[in-house]
Amino acid sequence: MKKKLLKSFVELTGNPVSSGILRHLAASRFSKPLIKTYSSAYKIDEASMEYPRGHYKSLQAFFTRNLKSGARPFDNSAETLISPSDGQLSSFGRVVDGHQFTIKGHTYSINEIFMDEKRASAYKNGWYFVFYLSPADYHHFHYPADGRVISRYALGSTSYPVNNMGLTYGDKPFETNYRLITELSTELDRLALVKVGALNVNSVQLYSSSKEAKKGEDFGYFSFGSTILLFVAGETPFTPDGSEKGAIRVGETIGTWQPHTPSSKN
Repeated sequence: MKKKLLKSFVELTGNPVSSGILRHLAASRFSKPLIKTYSSAYKIDEASMEYPRGHYKSLQAFFTRNLKSGARPFDNSAETLISPSDGQLSSFGRVVDGHQFTIKGHTYSINEIFMDEKRASAYKNGWYFVFYLSPADYHHFHYPADGRVISRYALGSTSYPVNNMGLTYGDKPFETNYRLITELSTELDRLALVKVGALNVNSVQLYSSSKEAKKGEDFGYFSFGSTILLFVAGETPFTPDGSEKGAIRVGETIGTWQPHTPSSKN
């Protein structure tokens, strides 16, 4: 019963009052006794954590935990695109008709997600990936390729659930929720990572304003469960490797570019 109550509280609706209560409770020292129950309820892999469970002083500190160095290996070659987060790869595919893609029966427009047709135009007819981070997941996000940050900006204000129920019955949360967008220029392509806030908390945290993006580097985290949209412009021929949707970890290859090579001359 204790586990069920805790899970129900964590997986709240988008009510701003209940979300505020959750935020303050989770950050307080009074939440520390809940960590063991939380870890058990969500089957947290404690072996991969940077510190043992007793190190964390609050539920939020535990929720935003780091992993041990080397816990998420990855292919460092320029031709591979890796997952930016742990979670569920819930959807992926082409952006069709220049600007649309469909998730849980809702058709989304990249023009609305970026709230600027000019910015969105870079990803027309490209590729998209959707990563859902549940309360059970490691909540840091990592750069999926080497490159340079060419823009970083926030859109939206309030946030509503981005879990299965929120995506199915909500009012297109990817177009309305608070979101922090990081665009990268890489050796082979242009990428956009759209970090979508949830539960009216909007706590998407970045570590620095550095313009350098190093593949696999941890550059921020969510304070609560959320979603990442990853857009690939398709400037270089690209093939997604995620033939199966489902559980995924940071560093797993999700796509491969096929760079043009100059033809040999006799």
